[in-house]
Amino acid sequence: MDGTTKSALFVCLGNTCRSPIAEAVFMDEVKKAGQEDKWNIDSAAIANWHVGKNPNRRSIETMAKHNLPFRHHKARQIKKEDFNKFDYIFGMDRWNISDLKERAPANSSANILLLGDFDPEGQRNIRDPYCDTGLEGFEECYVQCVRSCKAFLAQTTEGRI
Repeated sequence: MDGTTKSALFVCLGNTCRSPIAEAVFMDEVKKAGQEDKWNIDSAAIANWHVGKNPNRRSIETMAKHNLPFRHHKARQIKKEDFNKFDYIFGMDRWNISDLKERAPANSSANILLLGDFDPEGQRNIRDPYCDTGLEGFEECYVQCVRSCKAFLAQTTEGRI
């Protein structure tokens, strides 16, 4: 990055539910804040099960319902280079954080953070709706991501992070 641009990578287990929603929510918050040119934003998976696939259809429905910026995302697995390419790598739950810390190269510069640590309501783990049958879990995931992404962006804007 060039020093003025910041970067964030959102990571969940498969990159089809939580992390694409978090990526889209953060992109929307950055746009609302007029900081589109100041951020590089992406998402990735811990596991390789869904590499090359679109987000879960319920993720797409949830993003569409909230008019989130959705680009033609294809799931990808996190790479070693990501740990130096991104300033912030967000795990959606404590297991993601554990996996990310195990995978991080010794010289990595990324800050590995739990997205839910920024949730003003204190819900630390972002709801994983993958095994749900309806949309309720996806909506809860979306709401948690909004609260957490807004709070994180406010802290970076204020220079606290």
